[in-house]
Amino acid sequence: MNSPAQKTALQPDRELTDIATYVCDYRIENPAAFSAARRCLVDAIACACEATRHPECTKLLGPLVPAASVPHGARVPCTSFQLDPATAAFNIGTLVRWLDFSDTFTAAQGSHPSDNVAGILATADYLSRQRLSEQRAPLVMRDVLESLIKAYEIQGCIALENDFNEMGVDHVILTKVATASVVTRMLGGGFDEVLNATSNAWLDASLRVYRQAPCVGSRKGWATADASAQAVRLAFMAVKGEMGYPLALSAKKWGFYDTYLKGKPFLFQRPYGEYVIQNTMLKFVAAGMHGQSAVECAFRQHPLVRERLDEIERIEIFSQRAMIGVMDKTGPLRNPADRDHCVQYVVALGLLSGRLNSADFEDDVASDPRIDALRDKMVVTEDASFTQGFYDPAKRSSANGLKVYFKDGLSTPRVDVEYPAGHPKRRAETTEIFRRKLINGLNLCFAPTQRDRILSICEDQARFEATPVHEFMAALAI
Repeated sequence: MNSPAQKTALQPDRELTDIATYVCDYRIENPAAFSAARRCLVDAIACACEATRHPECTKLLGPLVPAASVPHGARVPCTSFQLDPATAAFNIGTLVRWLDFSDTFTAAQGSHPSDNVAGILATADYLSRQRLSEQRAPLVMRDVLESLIKAYEIQGCIALENDFNEMGVDHVILTKVATASVVTRMLGGGFDEVLNATSNAWLDASLRVYRQAPCVGSRKGWATADASAQAVRLAFMAVKGEMGYPLALSAKKWGFYDTYLKGKPFLFQRPYGEYVIQNTMLKFVAAGMHGQSAVECAFRQHPLVRERLDEIERIEIFSQRAMIGVMDKTGPLRNPADRDHCVQYVVALGLLSGRLNSADFEDDVASDPRIDALRDKMVVTEDASFTQGFYDPAKRSSANGLKVYFKDGLSTPRVDVEYPAGHPKRRAETTEIFRRKLINGLNLCFAPTQRDRILSICEDQARFEATPVHEFMAALAI
């Protein structure tokens, strides 16, 4: 074992100390941040509810050992499972992320900050139930929101200027880092423990081969859940005194920077605060984040083309560089995970039917020959102004455009959507869309009385914040 002197001999990387300082010392008082956090958490619950309809997802849920249950364990929404916090985090994370319906944050590295819901919610439920058993006051949902705001901020601020795809590193590492840091604090860890857990999280970089053609697969739906579970384990280990690695990023040859960035450090656009939670975009269809506005364009074009599908000669999609790198796909699409990240597929469905839901990525729908016939007529080109707006901190747009040409020489007007439904700039306009998303999800899992009880909590900010965590999770249990 290292002596105390050896443990303190190395000066930790500044990036690690910044995270630990933020998690331990930053105080959040802005009501707008808490309101945004509630909205994101409630949206994650809606995503989890809808995922329960998909057997390929639900087969992954439950304890590792059948019928195992944990006293004072964490509940998994829409199920009867009561599990240890790490396993519960995997379950919750899989439900939230399975359909690619959860919120997004556009940056140099696109990501889904609601991936952090899993570890935070599971740990909070466990802690609340543990406290009750000891006749202590439980955590309330405001505590969950505060941890969520910080996790969103850590993940998003790192993603703003650093493209992990270009490094060859899967972005789940951001969830692991963010969740490990805030969960350690929730468990009572101080600065040193948070730093140790965070440093351990940086050691776990993974490939993203399962996200890219020709290997796209269902791991895309549980990869961040796995990262969340590991983050919770690292947090529990840290508060037990497990050591950290203060030069995890900057160590020569073996550190993250030398291994993946040729020695260059991360770039940062802004200090940690409350920015990311208030600039996160909700999804109105279960498809890739970069293609949300393309789907909206297709919906608007649907009335103009639905009677002339056989007469279409060419379809032009105008987009930003980030979308083209992730969702521009030709050739066979092998499974739902492949299809929900193909802009040609989601645009084809939008033009054909004027709607898109999670079932539209399954094999029975994908076998419709009209979909591939339309895909073959699509051309995707970059619009430089869309790319500029995507990376502009003052705009943070996610624009796409669409124009359809017919064989007789006529065409539809070009339709551009700069900010898709769910973008913060359209929040007031699209509130009812996301309320309906929540209600539709709850209807899949709960009887009307239980549904209405959940709604009454979720739609009242003050009541939501004051609700004990164990009561909220009990309301979501079956």
